[in-house]
Amino acid sequence: MTKSLKSLWARFLFQDRGILPAKRLLVFYLILTLVFMIGAIIGLSWAYVITINLLILCLSLVDLLFTPSKQELSFTRVLPKEMERGLSYQIEIEVSNSSSYSIMYRLLDGLPQSFDRPFPLTGSIPKNSVVVVTYHSTAAVRGDYEVQKLYFRYRSRFGFWEKQTTVSLPESVKVIPDLTETKQFLENAQSFLKYEGLHIRRQRSGVGDFSKIREFVVGDDPRKINWRQTAKLREVMTNDYEPEHGKYVTILIDCGRMMGAELKKGNRLEKALEAALTVTAAALKKGDYVSVLAFSKEIHVFVPPAKGMAHLQTILHAIYNLKVDAAESNYSSVFRYLETVQKKRSLLLLFSDVRTFLHEESALAYLQRLRQRHLFLMIGVEDQTLLKRVNEVPETVQQAMVKSIAQQQLLIKKREKNKWEKQGLQMIEAREEKLAVTAVSHYIEIMNQNLL
Repeated sequence: MTKSLKSLWARFLFQDRGILPAKRLLVFYLILTLVFMIGAIIGLSWAYVITINLLILCLSLVDLLFTPSKQELSFTRVLPKEMERGLSYQIEIEVSNSSSYSIMYRLLDGLPQSFDRPFPLTGSIPKNSVVVVTYHSTAAVRGDYEVQKLYFRYRSRFGFWEKQTTVSLPESVKVIPDLTETKQFLENAQSFLKYEGLHIRRQRSGVGDFSKIREFVVGDDPRKINWRQTAKLREVMTNDYEPEHGKYVTILIDCGRMMGAELKKGNRLEKALEAALTVTAAALKKGDYVSVLAFSKEIHVFVPPAKGMAHLQTILHAIYNLKVDAAESNYSSVFRYLETVQKKRSLLLLFSDVRTFLHEESALAYLQRLRQRHLFLMIGVEDQTLLKRVNEVPETVQQAMVKSIAQQQLLIKKREKNKWEKQGLQMIEAREEKLAVTAVSHYIEIMNQNLL
């Protein structure tokens, strides 16, 4: 295909500049052709047919005089700088028509293929006016994206011809993990955990930092009654304690091959990132130090420990673009690296695939050494397919065989988990929609019990 033909084809595909016949003109010519064909059968002269066609074509070109020039149109796009994965965002395009002619338009925005693209957008713009065109889009894949061009077609009131222009409006947008659960926790931590039945400040008697003096309620420990304030106010008052601040939490995020397994919404890595950010927000809000280490066969990201809610943005911008690696994860290498960068006692919170990790015998030796200094907790997503096979009622021999194999796999996994947990290495699994709340619940429970 020659360069000119490619350019012409691009115009029809809404990808270039130019002038194209509109649908109205094509339909008109189709009807006219049928009429002339009938006329040619009854003896109409071909010279007359050609003359009429050329005359009509020339008259239709007058329509272009009633359309604005490209210089009389200006465009501005308002695009969010950050979009959370899976959430709908409004995008605005301001079109200014400074000509004396109203127009009808069709519009395509140059969003990446992984975005929801509700195009073409249609409408009208009066003369000497500005119109704001709005639409909503959802990003399905995290990462950095460039939105470069805007494709705009417009025609006059007669609508025989369409002008097409391509406008360069370079914009950059970051697609970050879904922070809905993180925001819910920051707004109301106890409401976020209500389905788990865990209280934020439930701890052993006498453990933790003094927080405040409050009224005694049924269920409080009588040993915490503040007798001085009780005598002064003539009502029973009690001391309120909260877990100690300034603990260290190290979040490990597996980006290996098994984390690419698809779930109902996204994959395991997506859910792990969302849960990790929620735990990060919980720890930073409580005053703890948080560090993050992402890995597969090698270290991808390491964010040193720090505290304060500003550190949440540092972690977010460090891990938002993590991708699933096609290689297997090297746990031994990660634990060796962790020994060199995390000297202080901390909670090691590993987001990974439990079934794969159980067969990493080489990692057990490193974890046993880390266990002497750190507290280890691993969290993974339940294999719903395996559980479904185990719970289904077989109706055929093949289904019975599948169920027996699934039961065998489940028993092997339980046996291996018991072996690791006897070494003090706790492992839990949760449904994908409960991964974040489960991780936060176990973090709070560990802090409440002062296990660090």
